[in-house]
Amino acid sequence: MSPGRALGALLLGALLSPEARAEAVLRIDPARSAVHFRLAATLHTVHGQGRVHAGELRFDPAGGAASGAVVVDARSFVTGIAARDRNMHEQVLESQRFPEIRFEAERLELRSRSEDAAEVTLHGRFEIHGARHPLAVPARVTREGDALRIDAAFPVPYVRWGLRDVSTFVLRVAPEVEVQLALWGVLTTDGGESRPTP
Repeated sequence: MSPGRALGALLLGALLSPEARAEAVLRIDPARSAVHFRLAATLHTVHGQGRVHAGELRFDPAGGAASGAVVVDARSFVTGIAARDRNMHEQVLESQRFPEIRFEAERLELRSRSEDAAEVTLHGRFEIHGARHPLAVPARVTREGDALRIDAAFPVPYVRWGLRDVSTFVLRVAPEVEVQLALWGVLTTDGGESRPTP
C-alpha cells in the first residue's frame, strides 16, 4: 500500500470510527472537482455546469464542529445556449457583481459508515448573491486510491432567497435549482503533510 493510500485509509477509518477525535483537513482539488445543476421548466429541463474555484474543509471525523469553505466561480456557469447563459448571469446571478458562491462549513453529522464509505450531512451557510443562508448538505464520502471523493446533491431555493424569478406567462421555471457536487481532495491530519492526488 502506498503512503498516500495508507494515510487515506487511516483517516477514512477515523471518519468511520465513533472514537475518532483528531481534526482532519480535506483540501479540494478544483481541477478534478465539478458542479452541475438542473432547473425544471415547462417545456424542458435546463442542465448546466460550473467550476469549483477552491476549497478546504476542517472537521472532526467523528462528527461535530467543522470549518472551511467550498468556493464556486459563479461566472463559470454555462447551459450550452449563449442567450440563456447571458440572461442567467445578467438577470439572475448578477455574476459580475457577485462572482463567488460559497458554502461555509459549521458542523459535520455522521449518519452511517461502512468499510470504505460514509454518509454524512455537512451543516453550514450557503452564500449566493451577497446573502448567506443556513443549509444542510447530505453527502457520501468514499475513498478512491489516494484521494477522497465527496458526492452531494441538494436544492437551492433561489427565488425564496431573493434571486429573480424568470418565469413568464408562457414559460414557467421551477423556484428551486437542483445542485450536484463531485469534490475530490487530499485528506490530511491537522498540520500533517499533504499527499498529492493520483
